[in-house]
Amino acid sequence: MKFLSALLFLIISVSGVAGPTDFIPMPAKDIVRHTYYVLSYNEKFEQANWVYYVLTDSMVIKGGQERSNKFKVDKMVPTGSAKSADYTKSGFDRGHLCPAADMDFNPVAMEESFLMSNISPQAPEFNRGIWKDLETDVRKWAKKEHKIHVVTGPVFADSKGVIGEDKVLIPGYFFKIIYDETDQPKMIAFVLPNSKTDRPITDFAVTADELEKVTGFDFFSQLPDELENRLENRVDLSGWFEGYSTSQPIVSKSSNTPVKSSESDTTFYLILISVIVLVVILVMIKGRKRR
Repeated sequence: MKFLSALLFLIISVSGVAGPTDFIPMPAKDIVRHTYYVLSYNEKFEQANWVYYVLTDSMVIKGGQERSNKFKVDKMVPTGSAKSADYTKSGFDRGHLCPAADMDFNPVAMEESFLMSNISPQAPEFNRGIWKDLETDVRKWAKKEHKIHVVTGPVFADSKGVIGEDKVLIPGYFFKIIYDETDQPKMIAFVLPNSKTDRPITDFAVTADELEKVTGFDFFSQLPDELENRLENRVDLSGWFEGYSTSQPIVSKSSNTPVKSSESDTTFYLILISVIVLVVILVMIKGRKRR
């Protein structure tokens, strides 16, 4: 895995393509590179598997570019991206993966943030609620730490159907994972249900290891093994949210991660069969007693 990551980085560096390349998730397939972000496009579900970008304090401070609101087909997707019309009257927002507010430091960045490859169906209460709050926190962290690496995208488990002519899948969850490479590196990840919630963001923090199991992607695999293992197997809110310290116990949030539908179905049927067998046994016992 490390060798493949290094090889990919070398190829990209030599070719001089656009977009950040430091920590592209693996496996890196169906890659589309824009000036300020890179994505992996999922043709089957007509949206990105993930979007990766670097956010710095200067990008946030320079922000103020007028929001364009001009959603466009991404012509760099070889198979063709979803269209804005797919979302019309669907009841779902055109939710940004790489936020427009993160890309408002120049016209090119702003325009690229409205490409449909960077958009995913989000429930309005989610997009304008906890998801927006988390995006705001990310910009605060960028200003505080000067430079952070962000990967964000949908989780296709427990999907809610499809919308539009292109049959864009409605994800059941969304994720965001952030890596801070300062003198004391740290990492934090979240998996949030695509619905309204009044719970605090910290309730949805998960380990990077859990996120990798849910999505099937290896995040920040380019890090040294010792550092990667240390950061990815725990949830540490200190350094990100006020009121937490490294001396506090590391918490596990595995209950927040979605269960794959195949697993939940198997459990359901096993329970159902067990109940049926128990009922049959009870009926047989009662029948014998009557005799």
